[in-house]
Amino acid sequence: MDVSGTGGLADDRVLLGRTSTAERVADILRTRIAEGYFPPGARLSEESIGGALGVSRNTLREAFRLLTHERLLVHELNRGVFVRVLAVEDVDDIYRTRRLVECAVVRGLGQPPFAVEGLAAAVAEGETAARADDWTGVSTANIHFHRELVALAGSARTDELMRGVLAELRLAFHVVDDPRALHEPYLRRNREILDALRAGERASAERLLARYLDDSRTRVAAAYARAVDDPAAPAG
Repeated sequence: MDVSGTGGLADDRVLLGRTSTAERVADILRTRIAEGYFPPGARLSEESIGGALGVSRNTLREAFRLLTHERLLVHELNRGVFVRVLAVEDVDDIYRTRRLVECAVVRGLGQPPFAVEGLAAAVAEGETAARADDWTGVSTANIHFHRELVALAGSARTDELMRGVLAELRLAFHVVDDPRALHEPYLRRNREILDALRAGERASAERLLARYLDDSRTRVAAAYARAVDDPAAPAG
């Protein structure tokens, strides 16, 4: 699959500022991959993306190298750079990492009240998308919810770790053929976690989150396995 478009990347040029760096380019592309502009198996065009962002080929190649190291991209000799297609085992490993990190964040929050404004905005975003029957938008809002949850730790390192983990998870979401069935149950569960944190019930929020992640791992891994085993699936 060759993505000749740029997903509106020219609009992101302003994010580069005056000091265009490979790290900033990688951050833009990571976000675009996570939000579905570049799906699994897509070939990334150096010419199109470099032109849209106004960066040199060397800068873009360094950004590609960084994202390859994060397991979001793969380089195929004489073919180019592609968005990675996950194995089912990758999905299980992603959820193990999420459970370790996200539950630890909630457990370590300290005393209430907690700063849940970002979580509330993500819950509202998901509910609005669901009313519009926009299940890709619900998926994006769910990613935002978990980013905001991890951000409660106030740790730039944890934020960076989870940006990569959640972007990798989104690669699995993109090949599932029934996003509504996958994401709709978690709209209510996101709100339950939000309500528990608003009430200062940290232990309850952690229990809800642990069950949430265990259930999600089972559902996503099963749906992903069915999708990649189907020769008609997008990942094929």
